[in-house]
Amino acid sequence: MTGAPRTGYAVVIPTLARDTLADCLAALAAATGPGPDEIILVDDRPDPEAGPGALEHPLSVLGDLRERTVVLRSGGRGPAAARNTGIRAVTSPWTAFLDDDVQVGPHWRDQLVQDLAEAAPDTAAVQGVIAVPLPGERRPTDWERGTAGLARARWITADMAYRTDALKQVGGFDERFTRAFREDADLALRVLDAGWRIRQGRRTTRHPVRPASRWVSLKQQRGNADDALMRRLHGPDWWHKAVAPRGRIRRHAAVTAAGAAAVALAAAGRPRAAALAGLAWATGTAEFAWARIAPGPRTRYEVTTMLVTSVLIPPVATWHRLSGLWRHRRAPAWREVVA
Repeated sequence: MTGAPRTGYAVVIPTLARDTLADCLAALAAATGPGPDEIILVDDRPDPEAGPGALEHPLSVLGDLRERTVVLRSGGRGPAAARNTGIRAVTSPWTAFLDDDVQVGPHWRDQLVQDLAEAAPDTAAVQGVIAVPLPGERRPTDWERGTAGLARARWITADMAYRTDALKQVGGFDERFTRAFREDADLALRVLDAGWRIRQGRRTTRHPVRPASRWVSLKQQRGNADDALMRRLHGPDWWHKAVAPRGRIRRHAAVTAAGAAAVALAAAGRPRAAALAGLAWATGTAEFAWARIAPGPRTRYEVTTMLVTSVLIPPVATWHRLSGLWRHRRAPAWREVVA
């Protein structure tokens, strides 16, 4: 952890060739300041036959940076594995991770180099400032509020620069995190445990709210299995270590248990007990729904979506948490080598 500052950097971007990639690369190319030594675009589409055509336009916006860019394939194993694929190809002292749906600021390259030059020898990573634009003419939706939470999140790889040596020291990202969730917090905790520090930088990156299905909140409940893996790897107080919100899984489990008890008691011919359990389920569900509806725009579409998903989320979240606890019950520490 000693020696003169070295600020040469590579940019690693995992992608599924989404429409947002062109804007991401265009912003990177337009930013002022020293360009990256290399740009490593990791195509994580699961179809091995997926053609390069979808990347032709995004790559064309890079201009002079195009000759420094390589495209690698990672086989659709998720963003953690995709980033590890990128790390293995990096030769620069710093690796800056960007998501393919962000847009760096106009002076990002200048500010990144400054952030890296100011990093102390024991600083392994410097996080960028994430800005999430929200509609000004109305209250944000549940999905928009969730995305806005990225602006307060610690260590997210939407814009995060790591010393390449530090990444290789800890074995890179844990590829058992197959979604874009918790893999960045897990990496940061392992880096901190290795004796490094992580600090906040000054550069700013914009993270627009991308369109999503009205059922996106149900899909997000898969993250409860990742929380189970975090508990296994970092202990029951991992929430505190990662400075992460604890979430509602305990409430979801209680509401689910009350609903299951109401059904079982009714089937057993105990209507009074079933009614009490049903009341507990209804009360818990109503509280959850209102907590999501109250701060939102309260349009018919949003309210309907919140009502339906608030009924479904507790059992779905509980199922994913229990399945994660079982699946990861003997998960060892991550030992992958990315050197």
